[in-house]
Amino acid sequence: MPKMKTKSSAKKRFRVRPGGTVKRGQAFKRHILTKKTTKNKRHLRGAVNVHETNMGHMAQMLPSAGL
Repeated sequence: MPKMKTKSSAKKRFRVRPGGTVKRGQAFKRHILTKKTTKNKRHLRGAVNVHETNMGHMAQMLPSAGL
């Protein structure tokens, strides 16, 4: 049997925390920032967890993470 490979895009975008949660960056913070309010951009700072409804997809993309 061949080895299960990790999705290259997923390993660049996500980090698995010790508790089993997955850290992700916020969307909508890359470009076209002039029309967004300062409050909106401030709330997009920092990292957040992947929602538990998406953890099945994360387990498929990161098979060696033990999710």
